[in-house]
Amino acid sequence: MSLSSFFSSFLNVVHADADVPAEQEEKVESTTTHQEETAAEAEVEEAAAEEEAEEPEDPHPIIREECKNVAKCAPLTRHFEHCQEKVSSGQGHKGEDCVEELMMHCVDTCAAPKLFAKLK
Repeated sequence: MSLSSFFSSFLNVVHADADVPAEQEEKVESTTTHQEETAAEAEVEEAAAEEEAEEPEDPHPIIREECKNVAKCAPLTRHFEHCQEKVSSGQGHKGEDCVEELMMHCVDTCAAPKLFAKLK
């Protein structure tokens, strides 16, 4: 048994030069159209099912906001926001970017244990 005959046993062989009766062409076209419609309907149903499945709310932004207001991080947060306002309004020094005031480390240190406790 040759390799081509082995695969031919699983797949239909189609010859481009063969004359196909008009009746068979219509059957093939209607089958293809029906398959395409069925596939399109399945995709629409999958999209509807995905929309129905709501993702849980991300607790990270809420926890970060809480940590910004903690006594330990609140002064750093106010200083950073003041610097950001000053720079964005054009009153800051040339090239100032408030990196030194970055209080995110304090907020992240506060938020990390709370966030991972909720993810478990």
